[in-house]
Amino acid sequence: MTCDIQDRSIGDVLELLIEQGLDGTAEAISILLNEAMRLERERHLGAGPWERSEERQGYTNGYKKKSLQSRFGMLDLSIPQTRDTDFYPSSLERGLRSEKALKLALAEMIRTSTFGYRAK
Repeated sequence: MTCDIQDRSIGDVLELLIEQGLDGTAEAISILLNEAMRLERERHLGAGPWERSEERQGYTNGYKKKSLQSRFGMLDLSIPQTRDTDFYPSSLERGLRSEKALKLALAEMIRTSTFGYRAK
C-alpha cells in the first residue's frame, strides 16, 4: 500500500507540473516535502500507520499545518505528529517560517561547528 501512496504523490507532482508549469512549483514542492516527512516519521516509529510491529516506538498522531515562505512561493506543509516519542522532521527547524531563516540557521550551524567555537 505504501508504494501506491508514493506513486500517487509522484504522479500528482508530475501532473501538477504538466498542467501548471513553473507556476505549480510551490505546490509540487509541498507535496514532495509532505511525503518525505511522512516517510521519515514511519522510519522513526519503525512502522507505518495501523501497522503492528515489534520494532514500533510510538504512534502516529495526525498532522499539524504550517506555512513556509520560499523562493517558489508559500509552501503549505503538514508536519507529521507522533505520540509516545519525540519526533520532528529533519528537513525543517522548529519555528521556521521562511527560507531566509533556514539559510541563517544553516549558516550559524556551519560557522559554529566548522571551527568548533563561536567567532567574535
